[in-house]
Amino acid sequence: MNNLNTSEDQIDPVSLLKCYVEWGVDETITEEPINWFTETDKIQIKQQTAQVSSQVKTPQNAAAQSAPLASQTETIALATEVAKACNSLDELKSAILEFDGCSLKKTATNTVFCDGNAESKVMVIGEAPGADEDRIGKPFLGEAGKLLDKMFAAIEMSRENDFYITNVVPWRPPGNRKPTDAECDLCLPFLKRHIELLQPKIIISIGGTSANALLGTQTGITKLRGKWQEYDVSGTKVPIVPIYHPAYLIRQPQFKKQTWHDLLDIKAKLREL
Repeated sequence: MNNLNTSEDQIDPVSLLKCYVEWGVDETITEEPINWFTETDKIQIKQQTAQVSSQVKTPQNAAAQSAPLASQTETIALATEVAKACNSLDELKSAILEFDGCSLKKTATNTVFCDGNAESKVMVIGEAPGADEDRIGKPFLGEAGKLLDKMFAAIEMSRENDFYITNVVPWRPPGNRKPTDAECDLCLPFLKRHIELLQPKIIISIGGTSANALLGTQTGITKLRGKWQEYDVSGTKVPIVPIYHPAYLIRQPQFKKQTWHDLLDIKAKLREL
């Protein structure tokens, strides 16, 4: 019994809370059920009290009221302004680290900025960090990252020498869920500036979320993959091609053959450039 109590006392509440967030827990329950029908009157009384209190305002408590939350449009405008002011990748990374407009940052362990060769002219863009990426602080690790490296190694490319990699969203969504359109929209100004600063000659979008964010479409990845399009980078048209996400290929290995053809097309495009 004492050993059990000791182990419970040693549980770190912060680590436990992070664990709950990773599991996708978004509400709590009590040990005893609550009869909300009997609680209704109490809630109404509290609401009425709050209404009356709000009607009696002194200059002091009126000034102490918190400012209204910024809207999505205002937050995107702020992100755009902050991103445009960055003149280097280091400045952009610092700006993202200081930006608090996206709620994903509050539950993430690390801000995942980039990996690979910044001198390369091939830019690979995924969707968002997973658990391994969030823990270590680099994009595309774990099983999906290993498969991605093998995919590019098959066309004689490595992230150390031949391509630069980042994500649409630099913070891990809880439970490894897909980032929402709103979350992608908030982070897109930083990604656009990221592309402008890197000045790639070719962009490879990994997965549907990345392709949709960059191309401004809701078309599925099965229809987008392997089809070359153009992305405007400061007035220059840069070739961009979406391919399947390696995590998808792990679940659906029958699509690896299509991805192999896409990789060969990428290799041919690089030779043309």
